Formats: sequence, structure tokens, C-alpha cells
Amino acid sequence: MDNTAGLQPLGTAEERRRIMNRLKRLEGQIRGLQTMIESGKDCDAVLTQIMAAKSALNQVGLHIIGYSMKTCLVGDEERSRDELIDEAIGVFLKYSNCVQ
Repeated sequence: MDNTAGLQPLGTAEERRRIMNRLKRLEGQIRGLQTMIESGKDCDAVLTQIMAAKSALNQVGLHIIGYSMKTCLVGDEERSRDELIDEAIGVFLKYSNCVQ
């Protein structure tokens, strides 16, 4: 990952492992959806699983936002508290607009 914009890499190896485990479970959900569609499951069942997968991906995003707010932004002494808060709010709003 390129850190030229001043962004920090995503956490410790343990943190990345937790996120990868969540994404692997989500990958399994997506494969299950493909199987459901291929086998002709009803629309309601498919849509329920799509909502579950979407929720799981949103949870990963929120987890990363929370991690970022706790670690990446807190240790930056070059910016004022207000600048850090503005950036945190901006990241959250950018993400929340994508998941609607």
C-alpha cells in the first residue's frame, strides 16, 4: 500500500488478520449467494442473504473506521484537535454516503 499521502497502514498483523477473517467469511456468503441463484432459490431468500452480506461488509468498514479513529488519527501531533476531528467526521460521512 502506498503511504505517500500521509496515511498509515492498517494496523498490526493481528488487526489485519481479524479483518481478513471477516472478509473471508463474507467471501463464503457471496459464494453461497451464487449457489442460491444457480439453484433457483426464491427472490426473498436471495434478497435476505444479500442484505446479510451487505451488513457484514458495512461492519468491516465501520470496524476499520473505528480503528482509524482510535489509532491513526490520535497519534498525529502535527494537526490540531479540530483538524483531526474534522478528518474523522469526513471519513465517516464519506463511508456512510457509500452504504446508503
